[in-house]
Amino acid sequence: MLTVTPETTATVLPMVAVNSTTVAAMATDNIGGGGNAITEYTVTITTPVSPVTLQQVSDWSRVARLLLVVGLAVIGSVGNVYMISAVMIEDHLKKRGNVFLVNTAMADLLITGLVMPASAVVILAGLHDSPPVCSFQWFLASLCWLVTVLTIFGTAVENYARLCLSAETYSSFTSGRITAVVLFIWVLSSCAVTAQVFCNLGPDYCTRKFSGLFSYQVTVAVLFVILPTVLTSGFYLRTVLHVRLAKSDPGFKPPVTFSWDYSLMKTNFYSFIMFLIFWSPFGVILSIGNIQKLDARTFYNLAWLALSKSCINNFLYCITNRHFRNAYINLFHYCCCKTTVAFSRRSRGEVARPSGDVRVHIIPGYNMYSYTSPQRARETGGKSSMCKRTAGSSRTSRNNGRDVYQL
Repeated sequence: MLTVTPETTATVLPMVAVNSTTVAAMATDNIGGGGNAITEYTVTITTPVSPVTLQQVSDWSRVARLLLVVGLAVIGSVGNVYMISAVMIEDHLKKRGNVFLVNTAMADLLITGLVMPASAVVILAGLHDSPPVCSFQWFLASLCWLVTVLTIFGTAVENYARLCLSAETYSSFTSGRITAVVLFIWVLSSCAVTAQVFCNLGPDYCTRKFSGLFSYQVTVAVLFVILPTVLTSGFYLRTVLHVRLAKSDPGFKPPVTFSWDYSLMKTNFYSFIMFLIFWSPFGVILSIGNIQKLDARTFYNLAWLALSKSCINNFLYCITNRHFRNAYINLFHYCCCKTTVAFSRRSRGEVARPSGDVRVHIIPGYNMYSYTSPQRARETGGKSSMCKRTAGSSRTSRNNGRDVYQL
C-alpha cells in the first residue's frame, strides 16, 4: 500500500525505494506558473506480513529471525526425540498407557522437524513469503494440534483407569486396543483437517480470511475443542480426588509403583495445563477473526507462541518427573560422553557378567574398560588372601578374547 501526503498539488518523481517502509520522495510543484520548486514528501510503503518468514511480524533482522527459528527447531526436535527414547529405555516408563505420551511427542516432533525448518529454508532463500510453504505449515500444524488434543484426552482416560479402577478393568486396556486408538486418532484428524483445508470450510491462516460455514466451524469447535477439554479436565480432577480420598484412609498402603504412576499422572496434567496456556490465546483470536478484522502482527505472534509449545513440553517432563529425568541423563551421557548403554538382554545360555557390573570407559583411545560391582568385589575378596596384590592394574582375559583392565 502506497500512501502520499502532499501539501500542494505535485507530481511525484519515480525516486522511491521500494524496499523501505518510509522513504522521502522528491516532487516538482508549479508555483504561479513561473517556475518549479522541489518539495519533499513522506511516502509510506506497507509490506504484507509474512507468516512464514516472520517478516514485519517482528522488528528483528533476517539473521536474528533465522537463528530464532533454527534454535527452536533444533532444541525442540532433540527434546522430542529424547522423550520418545525415554519411554523405550526406562524400565519404569515401559507401560502400554505411555504410548499416548509417545504419540504426543510424535506430533510435536512433526512441528519442530518440518514446520519450523520450512520457515528456515524460506528465510535462507531470501524470499519474503511462500504461499505453498504457508499452506503446508497450516495443514501440518492443524493436524498435529488436533492429534494432540485427542491424545491428551486419551491420556487422561488411561491414567484414570490405571489409578482408580480395578486391575481386572484396567486389563481391558490392552496394547492392541491402545494402538488401534492411536491409529484412529491420526486417521480421524487427517480426514477432518483435509476436509477443512481443501474444501475451504475453515479459516485461512495464510490470508487471514474466514470464508467457511459458521455452523460447521461451531460444530468443529464443540466436538474437537470444547468437549475434549471439558472431559479431560473432568477425568484429571476425578483422579486427583479419588487418590486423595484413598490416601486419607490409614489402612491404605499402596505399592511404590502406584506412587510412580500418580507422579506421572500429575506431570501429564501439567502438560495439559501448559497446552491450554499456549494455544488458548491463538484460539480466542482465531474465533474473533470470524467477526472482525484483526491485526496481522498480533495474529501471527500468537500463532508462533502456540507452536513453541512443541519445543517446551518435553522439558516439562524432564523437570517434573524423575524417571524421565533419569532417562534424559542416560541418553545425554550416551550421546555426548560415549557411555555404553545396553538395550538387549543376554540369553540364558550365554556367559553373562554379574548383574551389578558397571562398565567404565577409562581410556577411549585404547578401548580400555573397567568392570566393577559389589558381587565382583566379593568374588575377588576371597581370592586376595591366596594371591599377592600386584601394583597398578592387573591384566586379565575374558572368554571372548578381549583384554580387560581392572582397577
